[in-house]
Amino acid sequence: MTDMVRFSAKAMALTAGCVLSLQLSSGQVTNVVRDDERQLREWIKALGSDEFGGRKPMTEYEDLSINYLAGQLEGLGLEPAFGGSWFQPFGMVAVTAKPVSNALTAKGKKKVTLRYPDDLIVWTARATDMVEMKDAEYVFCGFGINAPEYGWNDYEGIDVKGKIVITMVNDPGYYDANLFRGRNMTYYGRWLYKFEEAKRQGAAGCMVLHNTEAASYGWHVCVNGHLEDNLALYDPETRNADELGMKGWLHEDGARKLFEAAGMDMDAALAAAKRPGFRSFSLKVKGDVKLAVSYDIQQTRNVAGMLRGATRPDEAIVLSAHWDHLGIGTPDESGDAIYNGAADNGTGMAGVLLAARKFTELPERPDRSIIFLFPSSEESGLFGSEYYCSHPAIPMEKTVANLNFESMGPAELTEDVVILGGGETFLDNYYVAAAAAQGRYIFFDDDNSDGWFFRSDHYNFVKKGVPAVVVENGLHPLDPSKPNIYPMESWYHKPCDEYRDDWDLTGTLANVNLQFSVGLSLANAKAY
Repeated sequence: MTDMVRFSAKAMALTAGCVLSLQLSSGQVTNVVRDDERQLREWIKALGSDEFGGRKPMTEYEDLSINYLAGQLEGLGLEPAFGGSWFQPFGMVAVTAKPVSNALTAKGKKKVTLRYPDDLIVWTARATDMVEMKDAEYVFCGFGINAPEYGWNDYEGIDVKGKIVITMVNDPGYYDANLFRGRNMTYYGRWLYKFEEAKRQGAAGCMVLHNTEAASYGWHVCVNGHLEDNLALYDPETRNADELGMKGWLHEDGARKLFEAAGMDMDAALAAAKRPGFRSFSLKVKGDVKLAVSYDIQQTRNVAGMLRGATRPDEAIVLSAHWDHLGIGTPDESGDAIYNGAADNGTGMAGVLLAARKFTELPERPDRSIIFLFPSSEESGLFGSEYYCSHPAIPMEKTVANLNFESMGPAELTEDVVILGGGETFLDNYYVAAAAAQGRYIFFDDDNSDGWFFRSDHYNFVKKGVPAVVVENGLHPLDPSKPNIYPMESWYHKPCDEYRDDWDLTGTLANVNLQFSVGLSLANAKAY
């Protein structure tokens, strides 16, 4: 059930922030709004142009993209965030791995052959030519979850060190509304979590059992996403040797083969794993794993500027928007092969730059520092923000909140603002107040059945204990006769995600001002 907080406010098309609307006359506000929109369009048009080649990291277009952002930050009078540099470099490794002879074999009560990529799709993050596991044992660990707050531990009573863990996708709430958060998926349901927990438990490998309904996508998505160039952060000291030797997805047909080789009933095991009290077990099926690996080590960079706080400069609010997109790829029906990413995430970057300009134009600097961060490699796995959160410009324990700008438009002005992830932190009150000052209201949407809350840069801050929510455009246009003619499904991850002069950015601008207002309030709050 979703909750709604609504204010009886004037039905007016306020797209300027509450600070400006209180300080200026109506005519001045109109001019400010027009100037803000002009500047917003200018940044989006530039960042989403063909010249930037789709802004794919580790290509010739990276330098152009990050130097443009650094130039804008410098032009706004900000200081570099990384010890005198606008850039934070970090290593990435792109790995392609597949089983030798395109198959894995194992033996229990009978022998089984798992065909690649029909029965399984596997990869690794290790920078090595070969991954080998001798006589590896397969164990079934239910959902592969260790969640004390929900009284659930699939690893209790089983030693998985050096073994290959098989887990189910999603979490128990998907099958029983009384468990976890019901269909509102937790991070424990994410396939990335399954790998993280298996590594913590000392496993040699982990394969997630695919199910189309529970995953919300088909097997082809798993295959297409991991056939080649699987990206990971790269540690030059270890060459990622401490990472799982094998990660992967296991098709239901492949899993059934393993259970049959074990002489066990897979359907009964899956049913039992969905109930409290399930005990993980070994399939008593073992086999050698030999993966042929090719890899490429490269470097990419985050970009950030800082406005130093006046009285609490060692504390920070981070405004972020990933700079990367998909680059040049498969042409569409018109022959266009440049995935410009004007909306995703040109609008987000432009929003952060506009907020930065507003902060620099304040008559007095805010008390806390403001960091304007543009992470790399969001599209390939949130890697830039992951690296930043482990190597922050200001420590995570001194970071008050992250306000992430993700695909902010095109968006028409709406009466409401949708927030995912509400009800968890003090941020709710700040957003409610800022929206009310705009004559709008907050709709707290707690439907996270598709895991959307975990799929953008803010979540790496959340994992470090820094409050963050997802801000989305509302559902109720102020003028229903003028709906958004470019809805997200029409351009998302397509070459047609290009800037257009007829974009409606009134909602985009209102949401940028909302974020600015929240950021300013947080920066000056005595307590939060």
